[in-house]
Amino acid sequence: MDYGEYQHLVFKRFDDGLLQVTLNRPEVLNATDARLHWEISRVWKDIDADPEAKVVLVTGAGRAFSVGGDNNMLSQTLGDAEKIAGLWREAGDIVYNMINLDKPIISAINGPAFGAGLAVALLADISIVGENVRFTDGHVILGVAAGDHAVIIWPLLCGMAKAKYYLLTGEMLDGKEAERIGLVSMCVPAD
Repeated sequence: MDYGEYQHLVFKRFDDGLLQVTLNRPEVLNATDARLHWEISRVWKDIDADPEAKVVLVTGAGRAFSVGGDNNMLSQTLGDAEKIAGLWREAGDIVYNMINLDKPIISAINGPAFGAGLAVALLADISIVGENVRFTDGHVILGVAAGDHAVIIWPLLCGMAKAKYYLLTGEMLDGKEAERIGLVSMCVPAD
């Protein structure tokens, strides 16, 4: 399997079948531009077709997992129904392509995670977060209801009451609180 077409994802193979996928736009805290959003919607199908990949580890380059959509992508999408529809279609593809992948996904949430990055982080089969990492689903802050991954996975992971609280307030969580409420699998020291 050749992952050469990917521009913002870096792939590293290990002898035991582990495939590490790194979101790689560290200069903008791995913010998702249109290209990266497309790549993370697509990559799960390519990994599914990769006979050498047995387990996937996904993380972010630098000091963030991914801070969500970059301002250019968001401003270029505003008012353009066709672009908005395409973005929502890709958001759905991220969710369903991850859920449908038969290979285990582990996320190493090494820094802030928002938007599509948070979807990838929390949809992983095992999610490991640094105790000082802060994140939230920011949809309500933008004036829209929680979408894509949040309405599916948050209630399953942490229960309806906590999911509603965080999704309706946009309040930030740190790694310790995320583990306490069951939103992530494990919280570890930052180093």
